[in-house]
Amino acid sequence: MLGSGEWVLQHRNMKLSEYEKLPTYFNPTKYDAKRWVQIAKSAGMKYITITSRHHDGFAMYDSKVSTWDIIDRTVFKRDVLKELADECKKEGVKLCFYYSHLDWAHTDYFPRGNYGKLTGRPESGDWNKYLAYMNAQLTELLTNYGEIGAIWFDGWWDKKDADWKLKEQYALIHKLQPGCLIGNNHHQPVKEGEDFQMFEQDLPGSNKTGFGSESKIGALPLEMCETMYGAWNSRDQTSWGYKIDSKSFKNTKDLVGMLVKAAGHNSNFLLNVGPTPLGEIQSEFADTLKKVGIWTSKFGETIYGTRGGPITPHAWGVTTAKGNTVFVHVLDHIDAKLWLPLGDKKVKSLTNYEGKANVEFTKLKDGILVNLPPIKPGEYHRILEISL
Repeated sequence: MLGSGEWVLQHRNMKLSEYEKLPTYFNPTKYDAKRWVQIAKSAGMKYITITSRHHDGFAMYDSKVSTWDIIDRTVFKRDVLKELADECKKEGVKLCFYYSHLDWAHTDYFPRGNYGKLTGRPESGDWNKYLAYMNAQLTELLTNYGEIGAIWFDGWWDKKDADWKLKEQYALIHKLQPGCLIGNNHHQPVKEGEDFQMFEQDLPGSNKTGFGSESKIGALPLEMCETMYGAWNSRDQTSWGYKIDSKSFKNTKDLVGMLVKAAGHNSNFLLNVGPTPLGEIQSEFADTLKKVGIWTSKFGETIYGTRGGPITPHAWGVTTAKGNTVFVHVLDHIDAKLWLPLGDKKVKSLTNYEGKANVEFTKLKDGILVNLPPIKPGEYHRILEISL
């Protein structure tokens, strides 16, 4: 709301008595759930993950177990999650909820963790009451908003040694909605009861951010998340919430490249946008996502429903595969020839994906040497199709 990202309570060392005044001025009159879903769907997205509550504990829905929510504290008084759930159902887009384990506002979040220590809460609280409170909110989210695709947890890392009773919490979620997936952004190895593993601003197996030093790839489906704020491969100006002074945004080529790399690493790609205080998805994001949608509508076959291909990711790019078809995404390669280590696999055909023109190659002992076709004007990268 202040245009300073999502950690403003922590970063500005605000007291809750000050922060609690902000919802009075929160009135996103331009929020349009239909428009949001249209932007996501036209970009090629299959599901939406929205923040039901972040680390400040403020519920962006009509919670009956707290008055610290959008209905009781704002003049807006609309349940944005309900409106989004209705539109997602109409458009066949799965809806998932981000939910923060960490809470900078709740008095029973005690003992305190590493963050939110200066908000002015009393130095006392009942941890078990807090856990019960979270489970009551999760019950609301999984009871009142239709079929939910996943619960996307965050904030566990604030109190690594606490008894979060995750086993019981996960069991509650699966009892309420057996088909609801559970993921946790704890930067740890997969824990019992989780259904997918996530990697924050990193491809699975990478640790450029430093978040993954205690993590390792498990056997579950994978997802990497990234934000549209900031340059690719840089945390400069990175933000998940709206930043009014940000001038750095990822461009279409960046996003297509990340999407392709994620697919080549056997991973889904969750892309964040930070809506404005008025409830709009800013034009810099909407315009770029529209261009991403043009690419996915044309080349989506090479990523949707695929797995990482037979060639491990390289500096030049990645491969994806579906059955006996391999898609080679050449993202960064200036040479005229490309070596593909396919071992003894027999190549029936090699074509340029667009246009299906045959591509020349030479069969060698452990793979093939490809004569790369020139990249066409306006293309973000070359895509080859191999039939094995």
